[in-house]
Amino acid sequence: MPTVELRFSAQPEHVRTARLVAAAVARRAGVDEAVLDEVRLAVGEACSRAVGLHRSHDIAAPITVVLTEEEKAFSIEVGDGHAAQGSDASGVSTPGGGPDQPDTDADSEDEMGLAVISGLVDDVEVRPGADGGVIRMTWPTAPAVVLP
Repeated sequence: MPTVELRFSAQPEHVRTARLVAAAVARRAGVDEAVLDEVRLAVGEACSRAVGLHRSHDIAAPITVVLTEEEKAFSIEVGDGHAAQGSDASGVSTPGGGPDQPDTDADSEDEMGLAVISGLVDDVEVRPGADGGVIRMTWPTAPAVVLP
């Protein structure tokens, strides 16, 4: 399983680099050319969401992006250092950290980002990780064609 891992500080200008790397690695892994724009957009949204969480919660840890080529799939995990204050059974952060706390603008943006990602990626999972939240996105790959 070839893997590429990126780590970057929570600066919006690094999101573009993550998008470009994700598209290049996805292309090499065999993701359909017609889906590459969705890969770029989904990674950009996930990384922008992570940057926003880091900046709004003063998190100094880097954002991680792990791109993994598997046998019939390509996956990307975007990890942030924000430990969810409240979460539902699936590990998805609940707005405001719980039912008794009000929503904030950051929580609304977070939910909007997750909705956009879910609309772009058929196979997406949001879960708590060891050092914060992780968004895992997976796309099918086409087998390599060997020319005679």
